[in-house]
Amino acid sequence: MNTFFKLLFLLLVVLAVPQNGSAQNVEVKTLGKGIVFQPEDNSYSVKLGMRFQSLYVGEWNLDDDVYSDQALVRRARLKLDGHIYSEKFTYKVQLGFSNRDTRNSSSGGIIQNSGTSNIVLDGVIKYNPVSDFEIWFGQTVLPGNRERLISSQKVQFVDRSLLNSSFNLDRDVGVQIRNTSMLGEMVVRQMGAISIGEGRDITTKNPGGYSYTGRVEFLPFGNFSDKGDYTGPDLAKEEEVKLSIGLAYDFNDGAVRSRGHTGGFVFTSGGDLVKNDLHTFLADAMLKYQGLSVHGEFANRDAENDNGFGTGTAYMGSLGYVLGKDFGVSGRYASLTKTGDFSSLTEHSEYTFAVSKYLSGHNLKLQASAGYLDYVSRDDLMRFQVHMEIAF
Repeated sequence: MNTFFKLLFLLLVVLAVPQNGSAQNVEVKTLGKGIVFQPEDNSYSVKLGMRFQSLYVGEWNLDDDVYSDQALVRRARLKLDGHIYSEKFTYKVQLGFSNRDTRNSSSGGIIQNSGTSNIVLDGVIKYNPVSDFEIWFGQTVLPGNRERLISSQKVQFVDRSLLNSSFNLDRDVGVQIRNTSMLGEMVVRQMGAISIGEGRDITTKNPGGYSYTGRVEFLPFGNFSDKGDYTGPDLAKEEEVKLSIGLAYDFNDGAVRSRGHTGGFVFTSGGDLVKNDLHTFLADAMLKYQGLSVHGEFANRDAENDNGFGTGTAYMGSLGYVLGKDFGVSGRYASLTKTGDFSSLTEHSEYTFAVSKYLSGHNLKLQASAGYLDYVSRDDLMRFQVHMEIAF
């Protein structure tokens, strides 16, 4: 954490010093919008932001009647974005400094990432040659399921569901395209990506093929207020019904990690990497109206060889409502079934109830949840979580 604050201080000092004798404008935005540094010639801009989440987790083993708990900084992130040379060229950099952001447990600290701390979350350049069309280069979130596309800052539960943890595509390095079209009043978004396929911050050469991802979204009643199709609760209190339906597919050619872009690396008994073709299909829908939010998702992953890979099917459905302007209640059900006896996934279902107090929207909020985890082959749990989010 000391590294996080040292780097934050250094960036503030460097950005505050005028470059090449030119005047430097510094604009402090409203809460959650960061601090903007920009020279008078508008040749570049840097928006500096920070966020962190503190988390308490308690788990009660219902079979052994044992309670265990922990408290931690779940996320501590530094965010930089802006434009360079022209406003057609924008960028985003996000660094993570908490232990859970930097840990390499999913890859065992092995040679694939040189055993180093994994602090780079996003590092992407975006080129916008024409209206509603962008080309992205670098590392960022792939266009997979909606629950993953919604920032962890803007969810209406303390954490995402078991569907997301087992089937999301997460981040990868490559090229993406984003386009928006209109069919009458309907908004149609098309997204595509070609990426390395092994996830973020892999330092070795690509051991398999590439990953190919496509997603399309249909918004039959037009755009949501304040990008509400990419937030959990309906804080905007949509005056008319808004609906977004999304479909995504990913083919990971020669994947060597159990869940494609995430999960542990899979080895033979002789220590060689196992290559496997993974097919992941994702579908989701989000509806909002006057404080009510309804969110559902489906996920399925198949592989040529199930042994050691995370194949299976999952469902998730959630319902939330914002009372007044700043208090929310929500409930969620999710279930996962693995495919075959050798899938690396753990079959279980979860029932979660959450309450949220939005002191300043998603920039300052307190959330708590209670959940029942019903496992097929291990002890059932009750999980209690309390979390606070701060962002500027």
